[in-house]
Amino acid sequence: MLYYFFEYLDKTLNIPGTGVFQYITFRSALAIMLSLMLSTIYGKRIIGFLRNQQVGETVRELGLAGQNEKAGTPTMGGLIIIFATLIPVFLLTKLNNIYIILLIVTTLWMGTIGFIDDYIKIFKKDKQGLKGIFKVIGQVGLGLIVGSVLYLHPGVTLRKETPKTITLKQTENVISQTPIEEKSTATTIPFFKNNEFDYAELLSWMGDGYENWAWIVFIPIVIFIITAVSNGANLTDGIDGLAAGTSAISVLALGIFTFVSGNIIFSSYLNIMYIPNSGEMTVFIAAFVGALIGFLWYNSYPASVFMGDTGSLTIGGVIAVLAISVRKELLIPLLCGIFLVENFSVVLQVSYFKYTKKRFGEGRRIFLMSPLHHHYQKKGYHESKIVTRFWIVGILLAILSIVTLKLR
Repeated sequence: MLYYFFEYLDKTLNIPGTGVFQYITFRSALAIMLSLMLSTIYGKRIIGFLRNQQVGETVRELGLAGQNEKAGTPTMGGLIIIFATLIPVFLLTKLNNIYIILLIVTTLWMGTIGFIDDYIKIFKKDKQGLKGIFKVIGQVGLGLIVGSVLYLHPGVTLRKETPKTITLKQTENVISQTPIEEKSTATTIPFFKNNEFDYAELLSWMGDGYENWAWIVFIPIVIFIITAVSNGANLTDGIDGLAAGTSAISVLALGIFTFVSGNIIFSSYLNIMYIPNSGEMTVFIAAFVGALIGFLWYNSYPASVFMGDTGSLTIGGVIAVLAISVRKELLIPLLCGIFLVENFSVVLQVSYFKYTKKRFGEGRRIFLMSPLHHHYQKKGYHESKIVTRFWIVGILLAILSIVTLKLR
């Protein structure tokens, strides 16, 4: 809203200095400062409200050190992240930008699913929360929306550098040397030169016109990524500061990808896809990072609040949509390696337990406990040490992901 106000002051009234709001970097700086202030200052009030409403965590006895002390700690703290993200976004972004609209929808959609899950756990006293099938339906629904919009919306394009024949008259054709913005389902394959891959190519066996059926591949891939990443973030949220810290690192790296992909000069220099209008997401990312860091003020050990599924599902959904929007979704296993390992540890543990129980009549385990961070807790590591080391690994993975801009 402030963006449009200052745009009016600049273009209509020609007031000096108001044109600074046209710069993404300036608005991003404002966004991260505002979200930090909102999450730290008003976060305490939200925590107090949650405590007064007796929105406390019920702890299951898992035999983990320091577990009982966490009983009664307010949860649903993801509301702080959502609140501190959306206010700067509404104030400082171009609200008619399709990428911003998608991110707002993602935040509210996944936040609502997480809120319902937390509500059932706390007020209905059902530790299982929202049934898994309904969570998956919600994630698939969001994937359908995001995939369909990215595939169909005319504002979602890539700039192609290849010349194209343009018909000026019925008898006159010319070769245009000007880059042309086109609809595309292309993505980036990391570590390879000439690293664009079009999902439509998977249907090339269909013959002429196969590009028109690219949605058959593209939309299910979007659904899978959103479901996998949101569940990965959910599993990572198990000890104080782990999910918020690792997510902030991943989102910050995505912010760099978004800024260079949405800037025609940087994208040309780095020889990467130029995605028109995508740079506006940098402002959203700045607000989101500020909200996550501000939330860490209260969520670091010993936590005064837990994010709950309200926060973790939202974080995972936003990261997935950001990565898909800037065509870096194939980097997710590297960039969000912590999420991947946490998810994989649970799959391995459950699969191996079922296999050994069926074969030997007795279930056996690979890890002392899953997800992986609980395995290290069982080994006697303090959760602060576990979180710090996971953050360090997350930073290394983020740096390696950023290096792929030039390392091919």
